[in-house]
Amino acid sequence: MKPFDLKQSLVCYCDFDGCLHDDAVFWHPKYGIYVGTPGRTLFEWMPILENLFEPYPEVKIVLSTSWVRMRDFRFAKGQLSPSLQARVIGATFHNREMRKDEFDQMSRGQQVLADVERRRPKSWFAIDNDSAGWPDHLRDQLVLTQDRFGLSELRVQQEIQSILDTCFQI
Repeated sequence: MKPFDLKQSLVCYCDFDGCLHDDAVFWHPKYGIYVGTPGRTLFEWMPILENLFEPYPEVKIVLSTSWVRMRDFRFAKGQLSPSLQARVIGATFHNREMRKDEFDQMSRGQQVLADVERRRPKSWFAIDNDSAGWPDHLRDQLVLTQDRFGLSELRVQQEIQSILDTCFQI
């Protein structure tokens, strides 16, 4: 794999629940992780993200999902398709660098912003269904999804495409 330079990349902070699939995700000791909404499946909208990112190999992904905190980074990354896994450069939660209880007290916006300060990417945006903790001056970098529609909503796809077009215009 080719090394990447964050100064030449666009980083997408990507949540899972409410983005790549319905937000009603549960865990059962017998059945594992599942979507509680009838007719919905885990990662059903992942192909939409693959298609949006496909023309832009410079887009990298930082996992901003609670799946990393609840399970671990390797497990969360492994849920993605191979093409998206290849883009993943880390997660907002690092169990060797931060305490779980402190991280859990932060809003999603604070978690993402702390990671932005640590990585210092040239450009970034977030896809999330949680708008808590986002400063007003950075709201344009949040693509806010709806719990039940995530990436399946045309408005969300158009917002992401607009960000990609703006960052990679010639």
